Amino acid sequence: MPDQTVIVFERSGPAATGLQPWDPLPAEILHSGNPVQNGHTYHETGGGVFTAGVWDCTEHQMISSPYEVDEFMIVLEGSIIIEHDDGESRRFREGECFVIPKGTPCSWKQDEYVRKFWAIHDPQTGLAGDPALHAILADPHAPLLPMAGLDAADFESEVPEMAKLTLYQDPTGKFEAGIWECSPMQRVPAKLARSELMHILEGNGSIINGDGVVFDFVPGDTFLVPVGMGYQWRSETPVKKFYCSYTP
Repeated sequence: MPDQTVIVFERSGPAATGLQPWDPLPAEILHSGNPVQNGHTYHETGGGVFTAGVWDCTEHQMISSPYEVDEFMIVLEGSIIIEHDDGESRRFREGECFVIPKGTPCSWKQDEYVRKFWAIHDPQTGLAGDPALHAILADPHAPLLPMAGLDAADFESEVPEMAKLTLYQDPTGKFEAGIWECSPMQRVPAKLARSELMHILEGNGSIINGDGVVFDFVPGDTFLVPVGMGYQWRSETPVKKFYCSYTP
């Protein structure tokens, strides 16, 4: 049976279909606007617990309520204002990445057209608003923490220098979002234990699946490696990325 492959995210969706119309947002959750939304789901695992894709939508504002899911987003066009119930408001602009934890009391506001890549973790558990939760910006210039305890057996190269900043991890520990960087390295082939969405900020390299199919990446690429895929990472330059992952 052929191995799975890297899933490349395109801002306009797959070339064959593009973005498809999605059902209107329910009127009862809208504060204003008559939004038109389109999208494409590139990946789904865990019976819908983790999904990822691309979405666009026209102007609108939603009624304030606890955010229903954990969501990781990369803004491709336009901007999004998150108005928190404690009065804090933040606009996330084109090129920025951010996370909204499930249960964040807030209102989603768009005063312009928006397009984004997204990954949603929906543990399908009860929802309780937590006023301590806020939307979190992924700052590519934030200091990262060195990762200790790397096992030499995991690498065909010398053990690299890795560092990361975990922006958010859900209470189950299955969903995580953050920033990661690594010196040049080559991993040994293995089966991936998680689904991971990556957006490359710096550097280039390759990912090889179990069939030997090579996927080359460069800065600006966004792609997902699905759980269970044969996985070998090779990079000859330092690499830095935004990421979110779901481990079943």
